[in-house]
Amino acid sequence: MRSNVSSQADGKALRRDAAENRQRLLDAAATVFSARGLDVGVDEIARVAGVGIGTLYRRFPTKDALISELVRQVLEEFVALANEALSAPDGEGLEQMLYGSGTLLASNRGCLSRMWSDDETTILRDEYRRILFELLARAKQHGRIREDATDADLDLIFWSVRGVIATTRGVTDTGWRRIMAVMIAGLRPGADNLDAIPMSAQHVAQIMDQLWAR
Repeated sequence: MRSNVSSQADGKALRRDAAENRQRLLDAAATVFSARGLDVGVDEIARVAGVGIGTLYRRFPTKDALISELVRQVLEEFVALANEALSAPDGEGLEQMLYGSGTLLASNRGCLSRMWSDDETTILRDEYRRILFELLARAKQHGRIREDATDADLDLIFWSVRGVIATTRGVTDTGWRRIMAVMIAGLRPGADNLDAIPMSAQHVAQIMDQLWAR
């Protein structure tokens, strides 16, 4: 008869193996979706992960569940990056966050269409945006960003860079950095005055609603 200690050890090993397989599937999904888009079949993801299709379905009963979990992980990385930027000195956190966000987006191109439309990650998205806007306020306080820059401007920068990253897939992984640099230069206090009014909070809300409805 096997001892309880041995049974417990086996149980822990099984749980560890299950967790490792789960993460292996998520890593494979990120790679495959980034290269080929969300239309790729789950059998290809299982192959890249080195596990059987049955293992995939035990961890993620549907492809949508796999995508949602991948999006959740990416957004957790966004929130962690934003919190780290809060400790940057002299209002430098905003630029650190903007470039960091671009890097995360470029590394997870396959998730872009779901980043702002997944119902399960609303709290994470809201937390990320809250910290981002706090970083904007700090950048203004330290004179790094023009006073008339708004929350909506940051939303548009984010969506614009996302579009560049999506359309340059397979061509370049770094082209977005030039556009980000141009946009940050336009946010500097010494830049020319802007003759266009910023997008309103109502417009942002309508855009977000449209994204979530897709």
